[in-house]
Amino acid sequence: MTEVSTSAPPATEAAPDPRRFTLRQRIILRIIVAAGHCFIRLIGPTLRVCVSREEGAQETVSQRPLIISFWHACIIPATYLFRNVGIRVMSSNSYDGEYMGRIIRKFGFVAVKGSSSRNAVRALLGLRRALQQGWAVAFTLDGPRGPRQKVKPGPVALARSSAVPLTMFHIAVDQAWVLNTWDRLIIPKPFSRVLMRFGKLIPVPPDASDKDLERYQQELQDSLDRVREFAEENVSKAGMIEFPYYTRA
Repeated sequence: MTEVSTSAPPATEAAPDPRRFTLRQRIILRIIVAAGHCFIRLIGPTLRVCVSREEGAQETVSQRPLIISFWHACIIPATYLFRNVGIRVMSSNSYDGEYMGRIIRKFGFVAVKGSSSRNAVRALLGLRRALQQGWAVAFTLDGPRGPRQKVKPGPVALARSSAVPLTMFHIAVDQAWVLNTWDRLIIPKPFSRVLMRFGKLIPVPPDASDKDLERYQQELQDSLDRVREFAEENVSKAGMIEFPYYTRA
């Protein structure tokens, strides 16, 4: 890779509030969103994508309801691979979160405003409502500002309250620009080989104690580490060998 320096609110698309930003910021937002959308639309179809699953993993990208977890670094290829599925995503109120939220909405995602640091309870209530309606919800678990590749407790608590299992994946790209940012954001190069690896589902019982939640959180961390290692070690072989529970996308 090349490195470059008390009822839940409805889980509906959060409308942008332009009053939060200066005129200059709004102009830059429009440019970033247009360029990001165009780039993903152009690069996505060129990617050579393969999907590998652990035994007991989700069957399809569109399976629902599920609570999906992945690392922030994968957000660009994930936006393309999960497009038009209607996944509900927690979207930060920050400036960075705003432009990413606007881009993913163009690919059929629905933003629920909040983050791990601000408005978290409100966002989790919105995500739980979405799960009750039969949708899948997704977390970039180390967003919006890290620490990198460290699981936060939100998905596990949501799994307990909703009785919906946890799922997780990692996307590895054999040829990509990797930005020198906190998350090491991956930007696939055209015609790259891509391997998406799903881990086995993790159900969290509704009667799980807070101590149990710590154990499930560690299990989620271990699963994400495991699928990341598998994807990164095997992406160069994607399409050339048959992994167990392997499909070509």
